[in-house]
Parts: sequence; C-alpha cells; structure tokens
Amino acid sequence: MKNLIVTGLLSAAAATSFAQSKTDVKAIEDLCGCFEVTFNYAETFTNDTANEYKAGKLNNKAVVELSLPIEKTDKKVVIQHILVAGGHVIKHWREDWTYENANLWTFAGDQTWKKVPAAKPEQVKGTWTQTVWEVDDAPRYQGTSRWVENNNAVYWLNTTDAPLPRREYTKRDDYNVMERTNRLTINGNGYMHEQDNRKIVRKGGKDEVLAYEKGYNNYVKVADSKCDAAKKFWTAEKAAFWKEVVAVWDNKMAKASTLNLTKDVDGKLLYEALDEVEQKNLTGAARQKAIEALMSKYIAVK
Repeated sequence: MKNLIVTGLLSAAAATSFAQSKTDVKAIEDLCGCFEVTFNYAETFTNDTANEYKAGKLNNKAVVELSLPIEKTDKKVVIQHILVAGGHVIKHWREDWTYENANLWTFAGDQTWKKVPAAKPEQVKGTWTQTVWEVDDAPRYQGTSRWVENNNAVYWLNTTDAPLPRREYTKRDDYNVMERTNRLTINGNGYMHEQDNRKIVRKGGKDEVLAYEKGYNNYVKVADSKCDAAKKFWTAEKAAFWKEVVAVWDNKMAKASTLNLTKDVDGKLLYEALDEVEQKNLTGAARQKAIEALMSKYIAVK
C-alpha cells in the first residue's frame, strides 16, 4: 500500500482506518505529539559481588521531543522521534506499530539479529508489534503484545532482547544483552514508558544475569509550539533522505534470515557516515546509489 507522509499529528479520525479496536486507536494516538520527557534509570540488584550499589539521583530536567507520525497504512503506523535538547535538534529513534504482524526478528547478541519463524494468524490475532529503530534506522528491538484496558489503565507490555542502549555501550562492556520488559501506560496527559531490564552476559548459548535495572521514561504532553524547532527540522528533503535509508534496511531484511552489523567503518559509526552523505544534498539515483553503497559496508546478511 502506498505510504502517506503526514505533516501534522495523527488524529483519532485518521487512526480508525488501521486498527480493529478503539482502545488501540486511542493508545497509539496518545503516543504522538509534543512532549517534555524525563529519563531515569537505576540498577536495583546485582550479581556482581565487587560492585557497590549506590542509588542515583532522579533526573527531573526534561527535554522536548516530538513524536511525529510520518507514515500510515491500514495496519501500520510509523512514528519518528525528534529530540530538542541543549539547543540542538536531533533525529532520534523511530518506532513502527504493526497490526497482527507475523514476522519478527530477535536480537541474538554481538550485533546480530535472527528472523523468527513466521507466526500463525491465530497467534497474532489482535496484537500490535512495536519495532524500535536506532537513530540510523538500524534495528534495536521488536516485540508483540495486545493493548490492554484493565483497572482504569490502558497499557502494552512485552519482554524482548536488545543490544546495549547508547547510555550504556558508550561507557561499559561487561554485559552484551539487555532483556527489556517494556510497559507503555497511557495516562491523562501523555504516557509512561516503564522498564524492568536484566543485563545479561550471553556466552556459548548460556545466560548469566549481571544486574537488574528499573527505568522510568515519563512523556508529558505540552503545547505544540514547544516543538516548532523539531517540526522545522523535519523538512521534506530530510524525510525523503531517511525514507531511502529505511528502504535499504527493508530490502536487506526482507531477503535475509540473519543480519549482522559492523559498529564502525574507517572510524565512523553508521549514523555519522549517513549524516555526511545527507549533507552532500544528492538527489535521485545518485543519492540512492550513495546510500546503498555506504550501508552495504556496515550490513552483512545471510
């Protein structure tokens, strides 16, 4: 189906075309908008006997993030996150929501993802798959569950493996898999992304838990005007460039059963190299060729 680039925030009326439940429609709509966000993480327990645990201070300094729905079809919504912090505007992570998705990828460790055998239709009936992508649109994690309405709360809950988040891999390498339990709870003025994570050392097919972590990412809706810089940042040209990057990922993953990534090539991370290509302002076939050639250096498929 033809994708539609959406310049505004997704309305409830538009959302009704891609979901079977009014609860789902409203929940996904509430993930979109302009938010002030606080990020808090703390290790709660550890199996590392040499570690002295100290509780961290709560971070109450919010950043501004625009969660912009950029594509929609009958069964899919794509939300691009754009971060405004410290006077800078940054293309942040992306999330796809896919209804009754039968095809999943799982993180196997060591920058490797493996395709899971397709689920049967009855196994995914009524579910939504959240796929989270890095700033360079590389896969981060993917999980499937139902939106649930219970005890006056609407939430989505899933447990899945993932690589280390940026806040961790830039300063530690004592574990190689984060098992994430993600709970998205919709509230009256935004939503809470609550995490119960296990930091795992995976070797030779065996897992050892190094530590446990609690996370609270609180998204509070604010006036759309606070996201004006983010909206200005996401130009038609930038949207077109990153759409072609996503197309390369989609093409490679559609043909593969295993995906292995190289962290850096010639001292550059993929997002840094892609930024350089974007700054050349190429168009048409030349841009497409440059993106494909660059990404092939970082991505190996089987």
